[in-house]
Amino acid sequence: MLLADDLGYQDLGCYGGPVKTPVLDTLARNGVQFSNFYSGAAVCSPSRAVLLTGRTNLRSGIYSWINDHDQKAHLPRPEITIAEMLQSAGYATAHFGKWHLGMPTNAHPDKPTPDQQGFDYWFATANNAQPSHHHPVNFIRNGNATGKLEGYACDIVVNDAIGWLDNRPAKAQPFLLNIWFHEPHAPLAAPKSLTAQYGDTSDPAAVYSATIANTDQAIGRLLAKLQEVDSRENTLVIYASDNGSYRSDRVGNLRGTKGTNYEGGIRVPGIFSWPGHWQNGQVIDQPAGLVDLLPTIAQAANAKLPDRHLDGTDLSNLLRGHLGQFKRHQPLFWMLPLSGPAIAIRDQQYSLVAYRQGALPKDEQSITAIKQQIKELLISKSIFESETRGSTFDKQLFEGFNDREAEQLRGRFIRLNQFHESWIPGLKQSSFDRFELYDLSDDPGQQLDLSVRLPVVHYKLKKRLQALAYDALDEAVDWSDSSGAPKPLRVHRLKSSYRSGFDAFLYVNRIPTELEQGETHAELCDRILGRLANQEGRVLIKLPPLMDGQAYAGFKIALDGRTRTGAGRCFHCHQLPNLDHPEAEPLVPTLRGPAITKAQLANILNDATHQDIQLNEDGLSKIVSLLQTFDDLPDQPFRQQILDAKVLNITGDLQ
Repeated sequence: MLLADDLGYQDLGCYGGPVKTPVLDTLARNGVQFSNFYSGAAVCSPSRAVLLTGRTNLRSGIYSWINDHDQKAHLPRPEITIAEMLQSAGYATAHFGKWHLGMPTNAHPDKPTPDQQGFDYWFATANNAQPSHHHPVNFIRNGNATGKLEGYACDIVVNDAIGWLDNRPAKAQPFLLNIWFHEPHAPLAAPKSLTAQYGDTSDPAAVYSATIANTDQAIGRLLAKLQEVDSRENTLVIYASDNGSYRSDRVGNLRGTKGTNYEGGIRVPGIFSWPGHWQNGQVIDQPAGLVDLLPTIAQAANAKLPDRHLDGTDLSNLLRGHLGQFKRHQPLFWMLPLSGPAIAIRDQQYSLVAYRQGALPKDEQSITAIKQQIKELLISKSIFESETRGSTFDKQLFEGFNDREAEQLRGRFIRLNQFHESWIPGLKQSSFDRFELYDLSDDPGQQLDLSVRLPVVHYKLKKRLQALAYDALDEAVDWSDSSGAPKPLRVHRLKSSYRSGFDAFLYVNRIPTELEQGETHAELCDRILGRLANQEGRVLIKLPPLMDGQAYAGFKIALDGRTRTGAGRCFHCHQLPNLDHPEAEPLVPTLRGPAITKAQLANILNDATHQDIQLNEDGLSKIVSLLQTFDDLPDQPFRQQILDAKVLNITGDLQ
């Protein structure tokens, strides 16, 4: 597997780009080329997590690019990677190049290294090659720093891979080479002889192109070595990029660049080669992406798939030319909280994107001040134009400057803009608006929003995208160490956009579910109990068909902490349901519980407040009746629950 870093959709020659890439052009011409291939995410770390796991990045808790010094995030050990899957199938595995899925630091020494993610051998950098692609100093080989290495990063990586091929102990053992290049990510460096072919050697655009050309030559040496090791019929080669380019002139006519969930940030080259097995020489228009690599490789290697939900689909039928037999089990989708738009889905020719409601709590004043300081520094040194040539100042703030003083200031800017793990509890409660629908077959540049013109398509994709997003958010790892920050864990797992009979009960009675300013959960419970008592007294309360008297009594037991014979206030440990805005159609989460350890639970239960609480048989029966109202309902039955709600009969069991 060969992965470029920040390569645009229209960089390579075979994709109509300006860079001379004869090796990759030949690989595409004699293999399979995808015209609608997608990265796992619009930035680095999340995309790499998707590639290795076949699962959307949120499921493994990779919300954005990782800063190992400031963040706890890493690819979790329980995730099963392609390398681990192939290890179990008898393969030798090796990783070369950029990693960026978490490395141990003084602040976070327990982060796993690539050998703990399935790689027998690894030669990597935690993030980018530093100080640039030329003579990098930050490579690590199997846990040991190498110090300064001579040459360019792409050559260094390929040379080490060739050395591993020559020296691997079991020559007959099948192997996985996972090679993640640093090019063309900034800071840039390339041989001047190559740079001169694309313009002035000081032109960032020329250097950018030269890094790609240099990588193409390195890949040529690697492919020659693979041919020497074994026949091409026994060697599967895949080439792609982790996300789109940060240069707007390298994404073709697509909208957006790296970091955005518009097409320019996520559509990338995709080249597959396996002579004798796949129908070579074809260009496939059907959408595919890095998320599909794990199930595709599992089929090719006869390896056992991980025993968990995979978001990707096996591409074998497409690659064999059996286009009519290919069926994707779910659409491609993306979620990146810092992106605008935050979520996107691709289903056939349609793309739907949406923005997250509410702004993240960044220090905008400090961000503006540091941006101005960097800009004034570059202008004072008369290097503003050269540092931003072929790009923009705002883009280079995220990609890097050649000037060392500006680069030091940029580090402060990056820290102000990076993802903060304290945001996660709020993000897991996200809702979305500003939905935009595009027909990519007619409008690849995403200029004409068809939401009003195609309401049925818009509605269906909106429901599907919301369901996928909330399902992923539900599973997402919470790295937050915020005191008391709840981790939403649904009592029942919402697999779709369905709601429950209990949600209908909350809706028809307008039961408050959100804390007022300064209000505690206990006070909210008392407020709800007071409302219920008032409505019972006025005979205004309604019960939908699935919310019978027993279930209603169970709800009151869950709220009430004053009784010695009931369950007590369950919402001391479990948050109240969040009704959100049912008319806006997002998922309506029901009962939630904070993430607590057994020791914390023991402290809660040993508290004097809970010492007297018991659950007798009658109370248990009522609580069980309440829990049964949490079962999912499709939309039509949910609406019917509201329409068929009956006024409470206070002469019955509840008298």
